[in-house]
Amino acid sequence: MVRTIELKLLPSQAVREDIVRRRAAERAGVPDKDVRHVRLLKRSIDARGHQPMILLRVEVYIQEEFTPEAPILSGYREVSDRPPVLIVGAGPAGYFAALELIEIGLKPVLFDRGKDVQTRRRDLRAIQQFGEVNPHSNYCFGEGGAGTYSDGKLYTRSHKRGSIEKALRLFVEHGALADILVDAHPHIGSNKLPGIVANMRESIQKYGGEVHFDSHVTDLIVRGGKMEGIIVNGTDEYFSPAVILATGHSARDIYYLLHAKGIRLEAKPFALGVRVEHPQPLIDRIQYGQSPRDEHLPASSYRLACQVDGRGVFSFCMCPGGLVVPTATAPGEIVVNGMSLSRRDSPYANSGTVVAVELEDLYPFQQHGLFAGLEFQRSVEQAMFGYGTGGQQAPAQRMTDFVARKVSASLPPSSYIPGLIPAPLHELLPAGIYQRLAKAVGEFGHSMKGYYTEEANVIATESRTSSPVRIPRNKDTFMHVEIEGLFPAGEGAGYAGGIISAAMDGQNIARAVGHFVQERNHPVNYSM
Repeated sequence: MVRTIELKLLPSQAVREDIVRRRAAERAGVPDKDVRHVRLLKRSIDARGHQPMILLRVEVYIQEEFTPEAPILSGYREVSDRPPVLIVGAGPAGYFAALELIEIGLKPVLFDRGKDVQTRRRDLRAIQQFGEVNPHSNYCFGEGGAGTYSDGKLYTRSHKRGSIEKALRLFVEHGALADILVDAHPHIGSNKLPGIVANMRESIQKYGGEVHFDSHVTDLIVRGGKMEGIIVNGTDEYFSPAVILATGHSARDIYYLLHAKGIRLEAKPFALGVRVEHPQPLIDRIQYGQSPRDEHLPASSYRLACQVDGRGVFSFCMCPGGLVVPTATAPGEIVVNGMSLSRRDSPYANSGTVVAVELEDLYPFQQHGLFAGLEFQRSVEQAMFGYGTGGQQAPAQRMTDFVARKVSASLPPSSYIPGLIPAPLHELLPAGIYQRLAKAVGEFGHSMKGYYTEEANVIATESRTSSPVRIPRNKDTFMHVEIEGLFPAGEGAGYAGGIISAAMDGQNIARAVGHFVQERNHPVNYSM
């Protein structure tokens, strides 16, 4: 017999397998000797009371043995001689699409403009320490995409989009800790993800797929409304009737390429704002009522949202025990994001805090038409760069000075390696963005006592929460609404908002490609 039960334990108890087993047997009403196995299904934190508690949901196997599921990879077969599918972009959507294609018996051939995950580190060092931006290899471009060096948070509310469990299991089979299968807010860490991403590449290659780096897709081969292939680095041609476009939200050149070829795009709402950084002990004290926190509790987090003057303002990509990093994708711009290592042991907590931008807010940029949102983003990023010294120093204010419209005389310590520069964000940010952020910070301070403080830095600019452009596709076939064989995927297409949602979208796209190839029985001529 198998019973599912709930347990509520102290943090120090929840890490002890013997205590969990004993309490599970007690709740199940059976002798401990009758329990063959206790399987953890879900783990979360209840910090509402004076003492934070750990909530566990477990399956208790009573006089019955537990049989683990077979690994997903055990069902993979060689695909080197199977029809190829071209994938542009080796981020979560691209890599999970590739793995799914192998599972259904098609050959993935991936192209990424950036470098492999290890070589990519040199370019991250260059932007962090010297302010040098490589437009093809940075925090957004390269193997693993933006997700590799953006904390590795795996939480999503997109439960209807696909199998979250399958995506998580594939992460575990490639080296992630099994904890991500049970934690309410799973997290891998930017120090662990590079190895996991490299393992995924090895799986793709092991079963006959291909992965090409330093391979910038510069053109698409489209004839008669049908995909025929791609052109890489201006000269090399690759042919296939199915192309998955998984280029991420910052590959602006791809949008301009599609538009130039007459391929339909749509403008969409997005969000823009700042990254707020607090001392982590302060957030722990607010959320847990203790600082230092219990050694068995993770660094605490928060999620905040409100409406200000008809627009949503909300926290985004919260990184407890994290770091603020420079994520510009071109010289002459300042863009910041957050990441955390697996231990989340930085003394800082940071979160994007952004304002929803609707299409009617882009009136001053209407001459750019479809690309008004992109140019709006770019203008803010360049304004922040123009205020600085020519490197990646980020303009910032103390939170209290930000609200008071006052340039800070000094700034609190920060995790941001290139350094912060006191700046009038109240003048540099668009007026509507600044005014809503300033009001929201005050509201957040009321709902989360201690949040509003001079100890916090407000750092600009957080502008890549999502793309202002969508590549429209058919909701049933996942194919572009006009171009046969073009499959837009992930964040860059406007259909995902994080690692797991992008991964699931890639899986869905791969299965749609499988149906497309099977139903049309396309002959394939793959050459270079």
